[in-house]
Amino acid sequence: MITKEETVIIGKFQKTHALKGELNAILNIDPEFFEEGNPIIVEFDGILVPFFTNSIRPKGTTSFLIKLDGVESEEQASSFVNKEIRTIKNLVRDLIESDEEFIEPIVGFSVIDDSSGENVGTIDDLDTSTSNILLIVVSGEDQLIYIPYSEDFIVELDEKKRTIRMKLPDGLLDINKK
Repeated sequence: MITKEETVIIGKFQKTHALKGELNAILNIDPEFFEEGNPIIVEFDGILVPFFTNSIRPKGTTSFLIKLDGVESEEQASSFVNKEIRTIKNLVRDLIESDEEFIEPIVGFSVIDDSSGENVGTIDDLDTSTSNILLIVVSGEDQLIYIPYSEDFIVELDEKKRTIRMKLPDGLLDINKK
């Protein structure tokens, strides 16, 4: 069974198009990804369900008309309206424009310093204004701490406990102190 943690959002269905089951969608990935036989994953009643595209064609710069295998009518297509389009993270890691889509789900996680075992604070937001993404962490004293996002720093990510254990460079936390 596919879990949400294994997936990434790559777009959203907007509305049906015509009567034969086509859907208008916004995508943040090259449509060739689907032409290579990769799945679209859509959540229905809490269950992630894979679908494959029958056809995809552009309708503007980021909008596309998508025909899914097995969706043959406007009525069937209407169940996809306003649903997020997901796929398996590992399939698209090199194709997504930035890491933001991959790290956005960790907002709200507690950051644990691996060397001290201390809770640094909670990830409140991401600063994506530069090519180096920063985690904005709010400490217990409501102080903002900026931690560069790097997979090299991540020791463990526990989605159930909503914690991220990080091996932070020496002095990084001191830089942020007032």
